Amino acid sequence: MADTSDIRIGLIIRFKDDLYNIIDFQHVKPGKGGAFVRTTLKNLKTGRVLENTFRSGEKIEPVRVERKKFQYLYREGDNLVCMDQETYDQINIPVELFDGKEVYLKESTEIDVLFDGETIISVEIPLFVILEVTHTEPGFKGDTATNVMKPATLETGAVIQVPLFVEIGDVLKVDTRTGEYVERIKK
Repeated sequence: MADTSDIRIGLIIRFKDDLYNIIDFQHVKPGKGGAFVRTTLKNLKTGRVLENTFRSGEKIEPVRVERKKFQYLYREGDNLVCMDQETYDQINIPVELFDGKEVYLKESTEIDVLFDGETIISVEIPLFVILEVTHTEPGFKGDTATNVMKPATLETGAVIQVPLFVEIGDVLKVDTRTGEYVERIKK
């Protein structure tokens, strides 16, 4: 068992019978009364973020999670089939664990899977992916003075907003956290 002095960003703890990732924390020592630690916790199952205050020295239960590299192979119904990079074993990961971000994955993309024993608790995809534009409306010459955006369909089927100069066949860098266009990549 650990206590509040062991709290750090990224630590996964068992709190209220669920697993939470510590996103942020602040140690506070007021003029009167005892010190405490104010934390921001993210539920690994639901993604819900909550604030909690622990008294200084209060016991917490850290959870040892195992992070493994997997390669995304293909989608099969409500699961994504992924292969362990070390053992070449294939597992089915429920699509709900991807929080809608599976639309940015193309075959052979490397992902991180977090395990609590044998149970998958979380999936992390790359922060940025490089994808090709398969469909978009043509832009008009000279219409570059404003930040006008248009929809573009990427090779994975994801639809994002892109600047008017982007054309079919362009390769783009996309931020998977927000689904936003970052830049056009030279071929």
